[in-house]
Amino acid sequence: MKVLRAGLCVLLAFAVLAHGAVEVWSESIVEIGAAVLLVLWACVTFLDLSQGRKTEIQWNPLNWPLLAFCGIGAMQLFFHLTAYPFLTRAELLRAASCWIVFFLATQAFRSRSELSGLAWFVVLFCFAVSLLGIAQYFTAGDEIYWFRLAGNGVKPFGPFVNRNHFAGFIELTLPTGLALLMLRGLRRDLAPMIAVLTLVPVSAMVLSSSRAGIIGMGIEICILAAFRIARRGSERLRLGPLAGAVAAGVILIGWVGAGNAMARFRPGRDTGVSLGKRTAMVHGALNIFLDHPISGSGLGTTVAVYPRYETMYDGKLIDHVHNDYAEALAETGILGAGCGLAFLFLLFREARKNYVAEQGHFSRALHAGAIAAVAGLLFHSFFDFNLHIFSNALLFLLQAFLITATPVGSTSFQNGTEEVPHRSRSMRRRSRSAEAGAF
Repeated sequence: MKVLRAGLCVLLAFAVLAHGAVEVWSESIVEIGAAVLLVLWACVTFLDLSQGRKTEIQWNPLNWPLLAFCGIGAMQLFFHLTAYPFLTRAELLRAASCWIVFFLATQAFRSRSELSGLAWFVVLFCFAVSLLGIAQYFTAGDEIYWFRLAGNGVKPFGPFVNRNHFAGFIELTLPTGLALLMLRGLRRDLAPMIAVLTLVPVSAMVLSSSRAGIIGMGIEICILAAFRIARRGSERLRLGPLAGAVAAGVILIGWVGAGNAMARFRPGRDTGVSLGKRTAMVHGALNIFLDHPISGSGLGTTVAVYPRYETMYDGKLIDHVHNDYAEALAETGILGAGCGLAFLFLLFREARKNYVAEQGHFSRALHAGAIAAVAGLLFHSFFDFNLHIFSNALLFLLQAFLITATPVGSTSFQNGTEEVPHRSRSMRRRSRSAEAGAF
C-alpha cells in the first residue's frame, strides 16, 4: 500500500499545482490517475485474497451519499434529464474521480504511522504552496509561475487563477498544522517548526486578500480554540505557547503587509464580483431549480443554462454561481439536496462520535483539524465555488475522510521517543467498571 499512499499524495499535489486542475488537460490527468490507482488497489487486494492473506476493505458511511450523487448524474444521462449531456458527462467523471480518491484514502491510511505521514504531507505542502504564493505576490505580479498570465481581469495567487480558490486551499490544509500545535498532537520539540510551517500560510492568506477566506480562517481558528479550551477539564490549559504563536503571527502579518486585505473590507472598494452580482447569480440559480425541481438541469450545466436566467448582464460568461449550495440545487434539484443533507448529517454524526472517543493527542488533533477545515470551507461555499475546483474538492473529501477515520490509540512522547503511556488510576477504575457492567 506504500505505492498507493504515495500515488494519492502525488495526485493531490499535482491537482493543486496544475492551477487547481481546472483545465481539460489537468482534469484528464487527475481522472486517469485516480482510475490507475483504483486498478492498482484492486490488483493488490485480489492478489492478497488469492494468496490467503486477510484483507479488510474499509467502508466509510460517507460513500453512500457520494455514490448517490454520482447516481443522480448517471440517471440524468440515461433518462435524458440534462440540458447538456456532454457537460453532465464531464462533471460526472470528475465526481466519480473524487469518490475514487476518497475511497482509496480510506483503504490506504489506517494506522497511526500512516495517518501521521499524511498529516505531515498536508502541513508541508500547505507551507510550500503558501511560500510560492508569497514569492509570486512580491515578484511576479499577475503571472502564475512567473510566465503565465491569468487574464480575464482575475487576481491570481500561488498556482491558482483566482485568489479565492487559493484561500480555499489554505482553509483546507492550514487547520491540520494548527490543530497539531494547539492540541499537543506532536512532540514538544517539534512545536517551533510546526509554528513556522503554519504562520507562513496565515500570512499568505492575508496577502491573498480573499475576504471570505480570511473570515473562514478566523472561524477555523475559533473552532480549534474552542476545542482546546474544552479540553481544560482533563488537562491543564497552557496559554503561553498559544499566545506566543498569535503574537508572532500578528508581527509577521504586519511585516508582510495587510493593507490590501483590510482595504477590501471597506465599503465602496472594488472587490471583484459585487454583492449585487452575487445576489443576482444566486437568484438565477434558484429560478433554474424552480423550473427543474426534482433532478435539476443536469450536472455541470450551469454555464449553458444560466444565460436564460441572467438578470444583471455585464458581458461576462457565468460558468459557476458564486454559491456552491445554490448551484448544486440548480443542477441536481431535490435529489441532490437530499444527498447533500445526508452527507452533512453523516459527517456531523461521525465527527462527534470520533472526537469524543478515547484516543491519543495526535488522533484528537487530527479529527479537530479536519472538522475545522471542513467547517471553514462550508462557510466559504456560501460566497464562492471552491467545491467546483477539482483540487479543492479532493482536499475537502480528504478532510472528510480524516473526520470519519477510526481513532487511533494514544501515545506519549518522552525524550523524543514514543511509548505507550500508563493509564491513570481513575481511567483504570472507569475501565473496570465498564467491563463489569458488560457482564
